[in-house]
Amino acid sequence: MTLKERYSFVRDWFRKNMPEAHTELAYSNPFELLVSVILSAQCTDRRVNLVTPPLFERYGTPSALARASFEEVFPLIRSISYPNSKTTHLIAMAKKLISDFDGDIPSDIDSLMSLPGVGRKTANVIASIVYDKPVIAVDTHVFRVSHRIGLSDGKTPEAVEKDLERHIPEDERAKAHHWLILHGRYVCTARKPSCEECGLNPWCRYHIDNNRII
Repeated sequence: MTLKERYSFVRDWFRKNMPEAHTELAYSNPFELLVSVILSAQCTDRRVNLVTPPLFERYGTPSALARASFEEVFPLIRSISYPNSKTTHLIAMAKKLISDFDGDIPSDIDSLMSLPGVGRKTANVIASIVYDKPVIAVDTHVFRVSHRIGLSDGKTPEAVEKDLERHIPEDERAKAHHWLILHGRYVCTARKPSCEECGLNPWCRYHIDNNRII
C-alpha cells in the first residue's frame, strides 16, 4: 500500500463515518474559544467545559480579563491542570489583545503565537476554527494517531503537521484535524487502542504490523 493510497482510504472512511466533526469545547465567540483552548492543554475538554461557564460569566471579554487579578481568576480554574501558569497566561494574553490588537483575536499564526500561552497548536486551532485557515493543529492525539495509522513518521508536531498538510486538501484540513483528535480520544487511545472495533484497521499500519499481515 502506498502512502497516497493510505491517505485516500483513511480520508474516505472519515468522510463516510464522521461527516460532522467539530471541537468539543463549549464557546460562544472567538475569545471564549481562545481561552478554552489555552485551558485545554494537558486537560480534558470535559473538565474545561465544566470550568469555563463561571469564568466567562465574570471575565468573558478581553477587557474584563485584562483587569482581573491573579487572585480573582485562579480560584475559577484551580481544578484545571497547571492552574498557576494558565492563570498568569490568560491575564497576560488578554492584556496583549487589548494593547496590540484592540481586543480582537488576530487571524494569522505568528500574531496568535505572540500571545502569552499560545503555542503553534493553539494558534492553528484558532486559525482553523475561527478563520477557516487551511492548517492542521497537531496535539498529542493527532500526533499519536498519525503515527499509528501510518500517515506520518515526523519526529515533531510541526513535522507531522507538514506531512498531513502535504497530503490533505486545503478544504478538508479543518475537518481532518477533528477527525484525528476524536479518533484518538475515543478509539485509538494511548494505552489500549480499540483496533478490533476500528473501521480503519484495513489501512492502519499499527494494526497491520501487530497482526503480521506484512
